[in-house]
Amino acid sequence: MNRVGYGAMQLAGPNVLGLPADPEAARGVLRLAVELGVTFFDTANAYGPRTVNQLIGQALPKEGLIVGNKVGAGRGPNGEWLVTDHPDTVRRQVHEALEDLGVEVSELTYLRLDGDYRGMASDVPLEDSLGVLVELREQGLIRRIGLSGASPEMLARAQKLTPIAAVQNRFNLLDRSGVQVLADCEAQDIMFVPYYPLASGRLTGYAELTGPAQRLGVSPAQVALAWLLRRSPAMVVIPGTGNAGHLRANVAASEVARDLTEAEVARLTGLVDESQAVLDQPDRSTLDALAAAAATVA
Repeated sequence: MNRVGYGAMQLAGPNVLGLPADPEAARGVLRLAVELGVTFFDTANAYGPRTVNQLIGQALPKEGLIVGNKVGAGRGPNGEWLVTDHPDTVRRQVHEALEDLGVEVSELTYLRLDGDYRGMASDVPLEDSLGVLVELREQGLIRRIGLSGASPEMLARAQKLTPIAAVQNRFNLLDRSGVQVLADCEAQDIMFVPYYPLASGRLTGYAELTGPAQRLGVSPAQVALAWLLRRSPAMVVIPGTGNAGHLRANVAASEVARDLTEAEVARLTGLVDESQAVLDQPDRSTLDALAAAAATVA
């Protein structure tokens, strides 16, 4: 699988609600991603809600791709993000996703958890909500199960119930809060999918980035994505954009990864002391990204 995927959140309208101003342009970006060799797409019922999944269902072929869809999260009356992991709600969201994506089977369904962000909380036992996904897999409606926002303890608890194919947690050049979960994924051959991989556009002014970018004639953002790919073989990145030029640059990051020197990778890794990373306390870059998502989508 191509290790540069596509995060579809930015295809929703302002505040990640409703349709974008130009739905056909959004569908065109999705089709271009496939033309460029992208085979992994990340989405969620909560994006829109449901409208991004509907765009994906309209634009993408039904075979040959993996669409990772998140359930267990939703939107409140004012657009606020909510944990919606009651078993009945999780079951309904899976069926809604299948309808919106226009498929009979989900290749990958993540359960959104509250383990990587203080302020999101659930009183539903993980085993109850995850048990719904296991049941639906046994019914043939899901092929792979993943977790989003998992702590190491949550990952271990989940694995007592079912194999986990992928974990999606915060991780980027400035925010290493998911480093222990990444290590667990590496050890257990689980795909690790970092969200906010570009640190909400705050990757400017770092010589560790601009030096390799200038040497290779690429952008700092491409170097940041390339570093993620070099940081771990378990990593599959999902940068999101509604811009065709940015999409082409993001996909080309896999080539940049091959050209980074070991010294450049080491300097980039050394930007943050990973031993001090705290899972449920987002770096400023992530908080800015959350605030931006609550206001508008570029």
